Amino acid sequence: MEMLMKVVPVFGVLALLFAAYLAAKVNKAEAGTDKMKEIASSISEGAKAFLTAEYKILVIFVVILFVLIGFGIGNWITAICFVVGAAFSTIAGYCGMTVATKANVRTANAARTSGMNKALSIAFSGGAVMGMCVAGLGVLGVSVIYVITGNVEVLSGFSLGASSIALFARVGGGIYTKAADVGADLVGKVEAGIPEDDPRNPAVIADNVGDNVGDVAGMGADLFESYVGALISAITLGILFVADDPLPGATYPLVIAGLGLLASILGTFFVRGDENSNPHKALKAGTYASSVIVVIVAFVFSKYLFGDFKAAIAILAGLVVGLLIGIITEVYTSGDYKFVKEIADQSETGSATTIISGLAVGMQSTAVPILLICVGIFAAYTSCGLYGIALAAVGMLSTTAITVAVDAYGPIADNAGGIAEMSGLDHEVRNITDKLDAVGNTTAAMGKGFAIGSAALTALALFVSYANAVNLSEIDILNNRVIIGLFIGGMLPFLFSSMTMQSVSKAAYQMIEEVRRQFKTMPGIMEGTTKPDYKSCVAISTTAALKEMLIPGIMAVLSPLVVGILLGPAALGGLLAGALVTGVMMAIFMSNAGGAWDNAKKYIEDGNHGGKGSEAHKAAVVGDTVGDPFKDTSGPSINILIKLMTIVSLVFAPLFLSIGGIL
Repeated sequence: MEMLMKVVPVFGVLALLFAAYLAAKVNKAEAGTDKMKEIASSISEGAKAFLTAEYKILVIFVVILFVLIGFGIGNWITAICFVVGAAFSTIAGYCGMTVATKANVRTANAARTSGMNKALSIAFSGGAVMGMCVAGLGVLGVSVIYVITGNVEVLSGFSLGASSIALFARVGGGIYTKAADVGADLVGKVEAGIPEDDPRNPAVIADNVGDNVGDVAGMGADLFESYVGALISAITLGILFVADDPLPGATYPLVIAGLGLLASILGTFFVRGDENSNPHKALKAGTYASSVIVVIVAFVFSKYLFGDFKAAIAILAGLVVGLLIGIITEVYTSGDYKFVKEIADQSETGSATTIISGLAVGMQSTAVPILLICVGIFAAYTSCGLYGIALAAVGMLSTTAITVAVDAYGPIADNAGGIAEMSGLDHEVRNITDKLDAVGNTTAAMGKGFAIGSAALTALALFVSYANAVNLSEIDILNNRVIIGLFIGGMLPFLFSSMTMQSVSKAAYQMIEEVRRQFKTMPGIMEGTTKPDYKSCVAISTTAALKEMLIPGIMAVLSPLVVGILLGPAALGGLLAGALVTGVMMAIFMSNAGGAWDNAKKYIEDGNHGGKGSEAHKAAVVGDTVGDPFKDTSGPSINILIKLMTIVSLVFAPLFLSIGGIL
């Protein structure tokens, strides 16, 4: 059994080697015309410049937290693991985004020279690099640290490092992309009446850069954090699950994660299509194939390690709930279903009714996913107790590699469409990239739904680990300190969302003013005789994102520390419970409302309700603009908020126990 655990890192290395193979495959593809290469280079340079500037700030944050962990709990091994977790998350995000910025132009060129199938292959391969890096580094880091140290407590440091980078990557990337997107849409589409991705729009390069730093690097960091957190909580609870022999309990989740990587690699070969097929079906085929392999593996090793199938049932519960949440998210956010069409209908009567209907859809969309999560928790707990809840999170995240691949495919396809438009390629090329992009919008919404579901289970599993660490057997809501913590925790997702929404608003204001200034003072832009100043818009997004991401990020770390030190472990338990409940609701609501508004706009642009330029279209653009920070900044960032606060609580649990609450 010990040998089985030592084999797990091999799967992580295998995933990274496969990522290198896919990156080489993308790199070998032709990049197209000189004009296409020039535009792609601008996008790539902007994305790398932002990440480099962001990482410089994060180095300071990591050093400060490293010292706090070392002196605060007196465990420097945990502090070192924290740095390793932060480094691995950074490497995964940077590698994935670098390849994505190469895949976008090659996808556009494949659509120009070879058609739909080749373009789909390159876009998916580019996304798969991100997926394999995220899951490969996650498995490698957790398994190697555990095999070397044999101490599950230090693994919480690795998870905290991943969480810290994830929050800043999500918030910073989300502010960047939405500042550019809102500015480009409101001034370009509504005021100037020019198409999306029109090269005359000064914010168009910043908008395309934002797709990479927000939707590729940000989403990758988000799921890396969930993946690592779920694994660590499962190992922790697995050791407690079988008191006389903890090895099987710790080994099982690692084996599932390692073989889940292999399943995801095999699943990529099922992503095949032809010129007349729906790309969405091809992407689903890869996900479903990977899931089937994981289920088989889960049952085989459950019988081998435990002698029964109880652990496998918990894995199956998480996996099925994750897939179903993705399907439900699609129902609420895809233009193929009634909810988005109803929002488009409401756009006939103006922006107000568009916004009201979108809010209603977002609120309604919370019900089924929450009920599914409840069913998953019940099934997992019934089969394996608290250990089962952690296994359900591992099951849901077992195919993370291919889930991230499908999600990262979206912004690559979106960028490909932008490059095709800016390069003046044939209308047929844009038709292909638009089809790929439309699928990408749906996969992105499904990815966000999956991220929220996995965040709920991961945060719950980590919460159980925290409760065990501080000997908290129950949450007593008659305890005044617990009630205080509960209310503070319930409030934090709202305060956090307010901060991130305001940050987007401030940054978008600067962007709108700059785009208007250029249209006014450089009249040759609209005639196509003067090239817009793209760099000034990129600089605005970069500066605003880096400035605005700090306070929400610091708040997420300080809140549990302050409550734990002042009011004690029980009050902190209340805070975590309150944040988990309201945070999951807010995340689902905001992400789905934003996705529905976005696709309602695209549904109208397809020729419904008067098509582009109609009054309904203008109203839908306003709805989409409101939804942009909902779905790409605030909503996804809440996932990380609830996980980060929980892992901070777990890491600093010894400190809270020793102090017991100052007040």
